[in-house]
Amino acid sequence: MRVFVAGGTGAVGRRLVPQLVARGHHVTATTTRQDKVALLERLGAEAVVMDGLDAASVGEAVAAARPDTIVNQMTAIAGKPDMKHMDRWFAVTNRLRIEGTDHLLAAAEATGVPHFVAQSYASWNGIRQGGWVKTEEDPLDPMRGTVAQPGMDAIRYLEKVVQDADGAVLRYGWLYGPGATDDLVAPVRKRQFPIVGNGAGHTSWVHLDDAASATVLAVEQQATGTFNIVDDEPAPASEWLPYLAACAGAKPPMRIPTWLARPLAGDVAVTVMTAGRGFSNAKAKRELGWQLRYPSWRQGFKEELRFKEELS
Repeated sequence: MRVFVAGGTGAVGRRLVPQLVARGHHVTATTTRQDKVALLERLGAEAVVMDGLDAASVGEAVAAARPDTIVNQMTAIAGKPDMKHMDRWFAVTNRLRIEGTDHLLAAAEATGVPHFVAQSYASWNGIRQGGWVKTEEDPLDPMRGTVAQPGMDAIRYLEKVVQDADGAVLRYGWLYGPGATDDLVAPVRKRQFPIVGNGAGHTSWVHLDDAASATVLAVEQQATGTFNIVDDEPAPASEWLPYLAACAGAKPPMRIPTWLARPLAGDVAVTVMTAGRGFSNAKAKRELGWQLRYPSWRQGFKEELRFKEELS
């Protein structure tokens, strides 16, 4: 199968491209930077420089690749995490989820590409009603009136247009693994990542390799619909954060009340810590036959951080 991976040098893309190549697929993968072409070639892909926000650039790249499936992994989540100003932190990613997805879908229609897979997000952003764990039938939290609303609007837009095109939406949990763990662990080691309030807010996690393997299955099965790509153990912050600190060799996280956290970290961080809703992966397991290498963040955190220690 000929697979076009838009965003091949991102955290998921770097794990996805080798898995697709290993299974015998011809992969064309994109980057926005010429100096990353060699990386994609080392991973086994045919590399192309493409600007996801430029319709002509996207159209030319897709037409030249002649893929059977397009996989949209385009994001621009760079720099220091900033939950307090998430609208600014995710500004370019939000554009990619809207304009970039439109450009890819238009290119797919123009060149007759029959299948489309897109990255979405399902970690703590389930609707804050009812139980702590949500399925694909439950709506995402619109986060109205917060700095997360533009991002949630972009996600809802992406999901709608991909579903309308009979594609597959893969809602990845909070990603960790090579290239995605450092920004999380650094503040934990400095005790700058406290438990807020009761820490009851739930989060769903997924290792990058598991996110990639689910994506391979969606490609190969020409899947349609929405799937939560998360591990087996959605958990409250009061459980996963102290465990992560222990795995990182750090002191236990501090605890601060919500009234203090709100002006320091913002409303979204307080919501994640105290009222976030996790997600179920039952549909992805049932319909895709997905099997996780890291069924729990407990195993994944320990192995990932041990591996990093061995390398240091």
